[in-house]
Formats: sequence, structure tokens, C-alpha cells
Amino acid sequence: MLAKGFLLIIILAVSVTGFVHPGLLHRSQDLERAKNHVLKGDEPWTTDWQLLLNNSHASPTYEPDPQPTIYRGSDGTHAENYGRLYNDAHAAYQLAIRWHIQGDDQYADAAVAILNAWSSTMVAIGGSSDRFLAAGIYGYQLANAAELMRSYSGWSTSDQDQMKTFLQDVFFSESYRFLTTHNGQDEYHYYANWDFCNIANIMAIGVFTDNQTMYEYGKNYFLNGDGRGAINNFIYKNYTESGGGKILSQGQEAGRDQGHATLDISLLGVIMQQGYNQGDDLFATLGDAGLHASEYVSKYNVGYDVPYTLYESYEGNQTVISANSRYTHRPGFELIYAHYNDIKHANASWTKTYRDQTNGNSTAGVEGGGGNYGPNSGGYDVFGYGTLLHRLSA
Repeated sequence: MLAKGFLLIIILAVSVTGFVHPGLLHRSQDLERAKNHVLKGDEPWTTDWQLLLNNSHASPTYEPDPQPTIYRGSDGTHAENYGRLYNDAHAAYQLAIRWHIQGDDQYADAAVAILNAWSSTMVAIGGSSDRFLAAGIYGYQLANAAELMRSYSGWSTSDQDQMKTFLQDVFFSESYRFLTTHNGQDEYHYYANWDFCNIANIMAIGVFTDNQTMYEYGKNYFLNGDGRGAINNFIYKNYTESGGGKILSQGQEAGRDQGHATLDISLLGVIMQQGYNQGDDLFATLGDAGLHASEYVSKYNVGYDVPYTLYESYEGNQTVISANSRYTHRPGFELIYAHYNDIKHANASWTKTYRDQTNGNSTAGVEGGGGNYGPNSGGYDVFGYGTLLHRLSA
């Protein structure tokens, strides 16, 4: 049962130490770096910028389609409509990026119009248990878009307050409910990506609303929680690669399918980046666990064998690594590689190979974002455009 008293304490808590703003996926210096690359015509940043400009989500004439209730998964009565939200969340983000790089208020106004439309309309998330995925994924995305717009003078204080209340009441509450109850199941029932997206959401809303207690709850769950989204529970087995001694870490969903195994890494990147930008180096957790997990997934998905240990899931024993969706192409690995290679100077060679393979699958040869990976929800799980926004070296 949800601890309503503690939930209220978290919502009402305010920051006493202060946050870096913007400070989720991007800090001011990150946005300035991307802007400078674009102004100078540097490659591959400029190609990725052009890819974003060509995306219909990034148009200042984009029209949001807010709904009072978003449904993900069947409840036997309502049709799913969550695609309207993930399209609009990505539009708000892409327009926010255009504003930061181009400085034209028409993009800021369009981004704010999307955020205001949803915060003044949506009141609930429904559907099956999949509603918790909607809460986590689209919550962290809306909070990131809002964080990018918080400095815009054209976004009124009252509208920002409305956005904060909306994120707390509709999205944080569902994510907190999930992490504390796991929908009435034991803590090992759900796969890691369910925890990851809800951790990312709670951290993101905490930063945007200046709620230190909320942010710390998400961060501490990642470090010490009881579900599969706690990093020490997600890492199932460590192996030493022959030849160079590199550590490869089998993640919790390796025996399920590679679509979810790669999603785990992309969501890990969101969590670690949000923490890092607030001074918490989650990339370094458990001796660079994020890198070791990425190297394992990346090596397998570029065509090489990796060791595997049987995993007992709630669906039964997964005796071999799953080849289902092997070679899948998912954005998010630009972020992982940039941090571990360029900041930590670690060996992230398999992550680079997977990044390059994914980018090479695009006609532009760079990482895309929402709208560049098909119309289904999997193409909208992370924001992407990491070649523009996260890459540190050509």
C-alpha cells in the first residue's frame, strides 16, 4: 500500500542545497558546446543538427494534442492514446534545443505551448500496468523539456508552477507508487527497464521542481533499491574478456531480448547523466558498472559472442542469451561513449562499435531522435540526437 504520508512529504519538500539549472540531460555548457559546433559548421555535429531541423517535431508550427487521460496498455475499456504524449514530449524537447542553439523565441514559444497544453489538460494515466512505463518514460521526458525552458522569460511563473504541480501529481505519484509497491508484485517481478524509467522520472522531476528529497529518493533507489533497477541488482554477472582483461557485465534482460537489453543501457545513460550534472557521478558506480554493461550489450549486438549465465525470471529460466532483436538499432549510446571515452578515458571500444553501427544504419550517419526510428513507442524511449548534444570528439 502506498505510504501517502511519505509521498506527501516528498512532494512538499524543497531544496536546501540548490540544483544546477539546467541540469538534467544538458547543462548550459553542453548546449553552448553544441551551438558553437553548429555555428562553425563542424562535423558530425552539423549533420545531426540538420537531421533535427528536418524533423517535423521540431517545427514551430507543431500542434500539440493534449488528453485528459493517457492510456498505455489495455484496461478493457479505453483505446490506447499514449502516442500523442510521446510525440508531443519529443516535440517540446526538440523545439527547446532549437531555441537554445538558434536563439529565436518562436521555438521557445512553441515548446512552452506544448508544455502548457498538457499541464492544463492531463490529469491521469490509465491502462494496464503499462501505465507505469508511461509515467516513467514520458515523465522524465516532459521534465527534461521543461528544465530546458525554465529560463525563458516568456514562460510565466504561474505556468511553470502549473507544470511542476502537473508533474508531481500525475507522473511522480505513479513512479513513486511503482517503486514502492511494484504493482503488488515482489521486487523481482518486473524487468529492470520498468525501474530505470521511473528512477529517471523521479530524479528529473526533483531537479525541475527544486525538490532535493525527491531527487535523492530516485538517486538512492538506483544505488541501494530492492528492485531490478538498483544497479547492483541489474548487474547479474561480471566476466573478464580474454586478451585485454576488459570487464563485461551481463545485465538483467540479456536473456529476454536485445530490444530491452539495449533499452536498459539507454535509460542507464539518462539516469547517470542526470546525476552527473548534479554533481553525483553515477557513471562511476560499482567501478564504472554502466560501461561494463554497455560493453556487454554492444559486443553481442555487433555480432560477437559473449558469455552468459542462466537467469531465473518470473517468466521462467532464461538459459541462453536471447538472439531476439539482435542487431537492433537504438539511440542513446552516443551519451554513454562520450562520457566513458572522453571524460573518463576508459576503454569503451564495443560501445563505440555499436554506436557507429547504429549511426551507420541511418542515411545521415548520425544519431537521430524521436521520429527518426519509426512511429512506435520504442523509437521514442530516449531523446537521442547524441551526436549533436553529447559527442565530445569527432
